[in-house]
Amino acid sequence: MSDTISPDKIVSLPQPTAGPKYKRVADTIQSAIRSGDLRAGDKLPPVRELAWSLGITPGTVARAYTLLTHAGHVVAEVGRGTFVAERSIRSASTPREYVSIPMQVGKLSLFSPQLPDLGQVALIQSIFARIGETAPERLLHYPTRDAYRPLREAAVHFLRTTNLGRIDESDVVIVHGAQNGLSVILQAILHGPRPTVLVEDMAYPGFRRTADLLRADVVGVPSDEHGLVPDALAEIARSTRAQVLCTSPDVHNPTLICTPSDRRKEIADVCRALDVQIIEDNCYRRTDITAPSYRILAPERTWHLTSISKLLTPALRIGFATAPRGRGPDLRQIAEHGFFGIAQPLAEAAEFILTTPETDDIMAAIRQRMAEYVRVAVNALGTYRLTWHEDVPFLWLPLPQGWRGAAFCRAAEARGIQIRSADEFALRDGRAPHAVRIAVNAQVPLQVFENAMLQLRDLLGHPPEQISV
Repeated sequence: MSDTISPDKIVSLPQPTAGPKYKRVADTIQSAIRSGDLRAGDKLPPVRELAWSLGITPGTVARAYTLLTHAGHVVAEVGRGTFVAERSIRSASTPREYVSIPMQVGKLSLFSPQLPDLGQVALIQSIFARIGETAPERLLHYPTRDAYRPLREAAVHFLRTTNLGRIDESDVVIVHGAQNGLSVILQAILHGPRPTVLVEDMAYPGFRRTADLLRADVVGVPSDEHGLVPDALAEIARSTRAQVLCTSPDVHNPTLICTPSDRRKEIADVCRALDVQIIEDNCYRRTDITAPSYRILAPERTWHLTSISKLLTPALRIGFATAPRGRGPDLRQIAEHGFFGIAQPLAEAAEFILTTPETDDIMAAIRQRMAEYVRVAVNALGTYRLTWHEDVPFLWLPLPQGWRGAAFCRAAEARGIQIRSADEFALRDGRAPHAVRIAVNAQVPLQVFENAMLQLRDLLGHPPEQISV
């Protein structure tokens, strides 16, 4: 390997005059690699030394190095430094091959959505390689509230495409995924010895589990094809003195119902009249929603919740809990008292991820790839009463006569396919329809997924019995 390149050599190179600073640094180094001024094996200056010489922040240089690493022009080696790559490798915008993972005991899991790797793994690896070099003092101290501000600002940028109205960074608390965010929000809202939480009569099980942990009662509210029924919501909220409603108006899990604007306004009016807080779960974030969020319809009582788990990766456990205006300190206090906030190195990595331009391209590519799997499922199962959307990585399948949810899931598992019965989304004392939820697993080849859909179609056509109505 060559000796470390002097920062002065980088400074002396022709510098672009347009674009963000980090991009100009990256472009300067990339041009030098292409011209031969920097050769394979050359070691780039440490982040802090180059930042000092250029008169910019270490974070700016770190972002430039991350961009170069992600594009394959340089290689970061933990503990050794960053070197000009032997050869240029594929950029994040180039589609990667599927990453097949071993199926547990020979079974294809369609329990939860599994995202393909379309560049996010390389991006995350390169970012973590930079963390220790950018701010070593952050590896020795408790994080401070101000230290999280750049990440909160990055979160506001991440949420810019969601119709939430005005958001200030002080409204946002970074949490360990949406499930942790739900717990933090409920702790900020609930009071009294035995509070009541309202959910749809078929609901994401995490609502119920978190409420149970907080010793709250969970009561289901009837829904129709448009979502929660306002009159039923009002009656139940009044009789139970409910404090909060947990709902997913854009993508109801598991049925995929999208609540229209007029119904949302009715629900918001009920909650305002009866002083019920609203937790709006928006982890699936459809791109075509035009209806206003509850944070716009009832900004004084709506707590918004989302994460990167369904869009980029669930591995990092990064979520965003957004409080109503003026309630940010309440939410932040719960997080600080509960776990002191997320780890500082993770916060720094998340900030890079949310502000790196490649992230939007990667998420768009993931959506497109997942949509391919959804279309395959629709082609195989579309003759049945299937509910689906290309933006949503699961499908809802009411079963034909003769099948019950649990029996169909057992039959599918006998063929090596694991899916969820509607029973898993019903409350303990509730009734579940005869239906199943099928999640997209894009970590197996498309042909494997298609074969599984054809197996399910075959099962649907051969129920174990015919039940008269």
